[in-house]
Amino acid sequence: MTETFTVLPLSPIRKMIAARTVEAKQTIPHFRLCADIEVDRVNALRRAQRGGRFSITDLLVKACASALMQAPGINLQWVEGEVRQLTSADVAVVVALNDGLSTPIIRNADVKSVWDIARELKDLSRRAKSNLLKTSEIFGGSFSISNLGMFEVHEFDAIINPPQCAILAVGAARASVVPRDSSATRIASILRVTLSCDHRAIDGATGARFLSTLKRLVESPEQLLDDPKPLSSLLDVKHP
Repeated sequence: MTETFTVLPLSPIRKMIAARTVEAKQTIPHFRLCADIEVDRVNALRRAQRGGRFSITDLLVKACASALMQAPGINLQWVEGEVRQLTSADVAVVVALNDGLSTPIIRNADVKSVWDIARELKDLSRRAKSNLLKTSEIFGGSFSISNLGMFEVHEFDAIINPPQCAILAVGAARASVVPRDSSATRIASILRVTLSCDHRAIDGATGARFLSTLKRLVESPEQLLDDPKPLSSLLDVKHP
């Protein structure tokens, strides 16, 4: 039986994505590490906000930037056979478009507040969807985050965005049973993240240290704020 089909024209952005992802998969030896992060305190912190709210992605950008400074063995670029150690955390966020995706970069995210990141990412995302980003706003960077949690995806692998050496894939938080102590359990919101690393520049222990640092930061999110003290009582999460 003859199959019927329609040939879909490739847009310029789809051609670019195809070329870059094929290059990345063919030339970068990927390996992956997973971690489960409890986000009950993040959720309590977001509910406690007055005025403008930040998203989980905004906070993850800040957390990843801080973790990159504390575990700089991930904050790298691989360029023409050499490893470049960056001195600032320039974090790209994957943004879905109608015909592909874009990766706008939050430059110097390590020295910006969560609220600054939220405002900047909102602006970058808006301009990305209107094809108004400058080349300098989408190329380069030291790390990427791809969050598909809003689509109820629980876990996935992401392809590294060269010249960067790592990308974090973020799934949806799920209620899970976790141990309270040796004789009891409790329910917590657990977020699974998967770190893809370039094995030419990053080893397993280096990636594991980064994930351990990220987990510690996200599970105590008040330390990522400029002034966490007024929110301390609101962040006293009670576990049933």
